[in-house]
Amino acid sequence: MKSRESLIRLKQFQVDERRRQLAQIEAMVDEFKRMAQELDDQIAAEQERVGITDEGHFAYPTFAKAAAQRRDNLLNSTDELGGQLEAAREDLREALEELKKFELLEERDQIRDRAEREASEQEELDEIAARRHAQQKS
Repeated sequence: MKSRESLIRLKQFQVDERRRQLAQIEAMVDEFKRMAQELDDQIAAEQERVGITDEGHFAYPTFAKAAAQRRDNLLNSTDELGGQLEAAREDLREALEELKKFELLEERDQIRDRAEREASEQEELDEIAARRHAQQKS
């Protein structure tokens, strides 16, 4: 029983670790999206300031070009993290399934142990009753 309890604690730790990893990836994706939006706003403000929106124009602001490149890099990173995010979700699902399996085994064992204890107690009570009954007859 102790080994199963240890195994359940290990599985709970693994589930918690998977949740933490998933939360970190989700936070990174959200942060990258927020940063990309800020860069979009900065690009729009710079284009409005100089009055040039055509990226091919010779006087297009260098800052806007650099910001667009950073934004694109962030969005590419966000896309790459999407695969990691799905893998992390799948890892969490698997860890939860394993934990549930061991918890169900533990619960089944506890129910069986309780039933055995109750049966043993009932046997003792039946034996006491039988002795009393035999004493009353004699």
